[in-house]
Amino acid sequence: MAQEFPGCPFERYADDVVIHCRTEAEAQKVKLAVEQRLKRCRLEAHPEKTRLLYCQDSNRCRAYPHIQFDFLGNGFRPRSARNQKTGKCFTSFVPAMSRKAMKAIVLVVRRWRLHRASDKELADLKRMFDKSIRGWVNYYGRYCPTASRRPFACINRRLVRWVMAKYKRFRGHLGAATLWLRRIAREQPSLFSHWRIGFVP
Repeated sequence: MAQEFPGCPFERYADDVVIHCRTEAEAQKVKLAVEQRLKRCRLEAHPEKTRLLYCQDSNRCRAYPHIQFDFLGNGFRPRSARNQKTGKCFTSFVPAMSRKAMKAIVLVVRRWRLHRASDKELADLKRMFDKSIRGWVNYYGRYCPTASRRPFACINRRLVRWVMAKYKRFRGHLGAATLWLRRIAREQPSLFSHWRIGFVP
């Protein structure tokens, strides 16, 4: 890339690579050159995963077969956005937590079985689980945090069930348990990292 295409920025992690090109013709040329280089090394690009994508947004409105991709747990695709100064809506091509990453996090949260830890206090749950939550918030919450709602909502649902299991007065009272936990989240947002960025029960 440095020798043949110095004007094309790229990112690589292990065998996953994203290369940025200005035109479709340039992208076709780079793709062919990379495939030929890999072939000389007795390697080959994945026939299904190796493809050209168009970063569609409000300024790039062409129709194209592929307009989204996943890279390092993030899904890159056109998303609706709003200008904070003017309030005008537009389309931006930005990353957010991918659906595959969401499913993986939800599986981890389910394995925690935190709703069964009725012998623990909220501070104990924070100590046990918030390190992982903080990592997810820091990694996925930078560009489009609202798209990460699903896994954090899963954590909140488990916490509500924990409240119902721990306190007799909330057993069988989902709404009351949710309101109680919401009040705690607003009073002590630092307890869990996803509360701190607004994902409260």
